[in-house]
Amino acid sequence: MGLVRLKGAVATVALAVLAGCGSDDAPATPSACLEPASGYLAALRAAPAEVRLEGGTPISDCLVEGQSGGQLAQVGQAMVGAATELNAAVRSGNDDAPLQLGYLVGAVQEAASTTSGIHEDLTLRLDAAANFTPNGKPFPASVERTLNRGYAAGQQYG
Repeated sequence: MGLVRLKGAVATVALAVLAGCGSDDAPATPSACLEPASGYLAALRAAPAEVRLEGGTPISDCLVEGQSGGQLAQVGQAMVGAATELNAAVRSGNDDAPLQLGYLVGAVQEAASTTSGIHEDLTLRLDAAANFTPNGKPFPASVERTLNRGYAAGQQYG
């Protein structure tokens, strides 16, 4: 009798595990967030005002608590790609790029602070892409001020 109950319990647990694996309980990432870096770059032209991706989605809505790994990777690739392009534009003297780059980093860091740490690696990669300089020296003070202004706007408007 004990063996039959044990088999029944194992079968019940196995079914529960399989049901959990097949369900799509992870919150959906807004489709605008799954666009390539070009979508983020186009939206960031509005900085320091509220930046909205396609359909009015704020960048901060792209970081979802419990986000699936695939969606997180896709969002992260687009965000880091945008930061890399903006960083190159900053280094080439584009006056708008520091504000846009700061906004992106601020919005992402603010959103990540509410998602139980699942976006920590993304924020580290984004910071590395945003702060890269070939010689390892910081940006000039004037660029840092503009980056900080964009960062504050990104935290505020997300």
